[in-house]
Amino acid sequence: MATRRTALPLRLFCIVLALFLCSNALTAYFFSHSIRQVIVATLAGWLLLQISYFGGVLFLIWRSCRIQRVCQTEKPRKKFR
Repeated sequence: MATRRTALPLRLFCIVLALFLCSNALTAYFFSHSIRQVIVATLAGWLLLQISYFGGVLFLIWRSCRIQRVCQTEKPRKKFR
């Protein structure tokens, strides 16, 4: 049986990250024509990505703990004969 990969490969993640930051920088430069504005917008986009990644990790930890707690508190049912 083949194993199913659910994680995003690192190389693909880096490519998507670079594309996002470059497109964000080009868009900011196109509208503002200011290098300072490009730097601020790119750093803001990078910070937003970091915050959303951290939030996703916290959500996965919370969901895992919640599932474990539910499994531990679930009492086995008695069978009547």
